[in-house]
Amino acid sequence: MACARPAEPPRRAPTPSALEGKGIINPRCHRPPSRACFHCSFLAGSSTVASRSQTPVPGSTPIWSPRKLCPTRFCAGPPGPLGGAGPAFQRESANLSRCTPQPRWLAINKQPGGVRREKELLPGLTLLHTPTSSRLSLFPGSHPCQVTRRAEAMVHQVLYRALVSTKWLAESIRTGKLGPGLRVLDASWYSPGTREARKEYLERHVPGASFFDIEECRDTASPYEMMLPSEAGFADYVGRLGISNHTHVVVYDGDHLGSFYAPRVWWMFRVFGHRTVSVLNGGFRNWLKEGHPVTSEPSRPEPAVFKATLDRSLLKYYEQVLENLESKRFQLVDARSQGRFLGTEPEPDAVGLDSGHIRGSVNMPFMDFLTEDGFEKSPEELRALFQTKKVDLSQPVIATCRKGVTACHVALAAYLCGKPDVAVYDGSWSEWFRRAPPESRVSQGKSEKA
Repeated sequence: MACARPAEPPRRAPTPSALEGKGIINPRCHRPPSRACFHCSFLAGSSTVASRSQTPVPGSTPIWSPRKLCPTRFCAGPPGPLGGAGPAFQRESANLSRCTPQPRWLAINKQPGGVRREKELLPGLTLLHTPTSSRLSLFPGSHPCQVTRRAEAMVHQVLYRALVSTKWLAESIRTGKLGPGLRVLDASWYSPGTREARKEYLERHVPGASFFDIEECRDTASPYEMMLPSEAGFADYVGRLGISNHTHVVVYDGDHLGSFYAPRVWWMFRVFGHRTVSVLNGGFRNWLKEGHPVTSEPSRPEPAVFKATLDRSLLKYYEQVLENLESKRFQLVDARSQGRFLGTEPEPDAVGLDSGHIRGSVNMPFMDFLTEDGFEKSPEELRALFQTKKVDLSQPVIATCRKGVTACHVALAAYLCGKPDVAVYDGSWSEWFRRAPPESRVSQGKSEKA
C-alpha cells in the first residue's frame, strides 16, 4: 500500500507586514496585495512581473525573467538588506522605465562564496540569487517549499549598471532622453601644468554634459588630498547640476587611459546613497574615436533637489584601517603603480610625501583593469586578476591608493564581478604617511622614511 503524500499547505501571498521591514515593498503602495505586486516590488521605478521563459536554448539554464511592466510606479521605497543577506547581497535600486523586457534563457556562472551571477537580463541589470538561508527569514512560519518558490520568483538582487557604452549614450542623446531623468557629467582632472580640464570642457564635450569640478566638490578644509565633502556639500553641488535622487547619472573623463577620475565620481554618488550612476565605458577618448558628436555649448540644467545619505559601509577612515592591521578583517588593496607601492618610484607632484604602502596591503595597479583601448576588461578577466593576487571577493575588501581616486577603480572592478560592497579608504596613503606609526609604513626606497 503506497504511502499517501501529505498535502502541501495552500500557497498564500505574503502579507505587506512581512515584507515592509525587509526593504521589499513600499508601505505606501496603493495597490492591494497581489502576487504580481510582490514579485516585482523590490525594483524601484517601473517594475516587472517574473515568469519563466517557455522555450530554452539547448545547454542553457532557465532563469526568472520579466514578462511585463506594471502600469504604475508603486514600488519606490528606499533600498535595504534582504532578509539577513550579507553585504555581498545588498540590494541596489534600478529604474526600468526605459527598458524593453524580453524573456531569455541564460547560462549561470558560479562565483566565489556560492554566489551565482547571471548574464545581463535587461539592458543595464545584473541579477544575483540570494542564498536559501536568507530567503527563510523573509517568511517566518512558512512551509519551506513555499519559501523557496516565493523567493525564486521575487527575491533577486539587482546591481545597477556600472557601465554604459558610448553607443548607448549617443542614442540616448539623439532621442532626446537627456533631462531630469538622465544627466551626463565630465569629471576630468589633470595634474597642474599638464592639461586644463575646464578649458578643454569649454572647447568640446559630450552634448548636454555638465562639468563636475572635483576640486570644488571636496573637503577643502582637510589637510589631505581629495577628501569627501559633507553630505550637505555634496547634495548642494550636484543639485546645482540638475541631479535629483531620481536621476540616472553618467560620468566620464578625458584621460588618455580611457578612464581615471570617473570611477571616483561614480563611487562618490554611491557613498552618498545614489545607486543609479554609471561610468561611460571607454571615456571621452573613445567617444571621439568613434565619431560621436561633441559641442562647446555649456550645459545649464535646472537646479534640482538632491538628498545625500552617507553609506558608511563603503567608506573607511584612518582609525578603522589602523585597527585592521591587527584584526585583519578586511583585505587591503592598493591601486597605485608597482614602483610607487614598493617605494622605488616617487609620488608625482607630491611635496613631503615619500612613496611606499600600508603594511599588509596587496598591489593591484588600476591600469591593469583597463584594456589598451581604454575600456574596462570583462568580468572574467577582472576576476582572474583578483584571483592572481589572491584577493578573495567573497570576503571584505578595502581599496586604497594615494588620495582615494584610483582606489575607486578597484571598487568598480569588484562591482563588475558582482561584489558591490568594496569600501574605499578616503585618506589613503596621503593621510597614512603623515599619521600612521612608522612600523606600519613599508618602503624599499633609499630614504627609508616611508
